[in-house]
Amino acid sequence: MAWLVRDGEVLAPLEVAETVAARSRGLLGRDGIDGALLLRPAMSVHTLGMRFDIDVAFCDAELVVVATTGMARWRLGAPRLRARSILEAEAGAFDRWGLRPGDALEVRP
Repeated sequence: MAWLVRDGEVLAPLEVAETVAARSRGLLGRDGIDGALLLRPAMSVHTLGMRFDIDVAFCDAELVVVATTGMARWRLGAPRLRARSILEAEAGAFDRWGLRPGDALEVRP
């Protein structure tokens, strides 16, 4: 398990999906997530088959947030050309964490 960090502050526990199988599985089949899931590399996501709504952050190659959005279940997300990774969390998590475009994130073990 890793940690999602911004400006030295731990925001949440973090799972990292870097293989094709792990990225494809994502949050499918789960009832929720404690923390967040980082998909890398990734430019788009979907919520087909999801059991809950999610917050999505599109991040560049340096893990700087370029855009955020909320996604309801059973939706297809449009790709973001600048995105190199995607952060997913339960809906409302980004508001609780104060996560915004421009935030520089880190993954720490």
